[in-house]
Amino acid sequence: MTDSSALDLDPEDRKIVTLARSARARNGVPEGAAVRDETGRTYVAGTVALDSLRLSALRTAVAMAVASGAKSLEAAAVVTAEETVSDEDRAAVRDLGGPGTPVLLAGPDGSVRATVTAG
Repeated sequence: MTDSSALDLDPEDRKIVTLARSARARNGVPEGAAVRDETGRTYVAGTVALDSLRLSALRTAVAMAVASGAKSLEAAAVVTAEETVSDEDRAAVRDLGGPGTPVLLAGPDGSVRATVTAG
């Protein structure tokens, strides 16, 4: 893990963090996430918590990308109060983007606390 401030981020990475934070706030869910595919399209999601279906925001965003025809991912971001990105979330990103795909972990205020790979 490496620490990274928002000022150090590429504008496209800042964009997915902002989108993830907005999804979290707009929907009043524990997590918001956004992913960017190989063409630059973004997919944004929040936590899904139904009686019959539970998905993290990041897994939901990856599923939306796949359902929309994405072939790969360039980057992912998750905004959460959690201190780490779960193994399951990293696996979903890895399945579509590969082990080197960066996953930005940001706090509820949008500040990026760490960047991990899907690895």
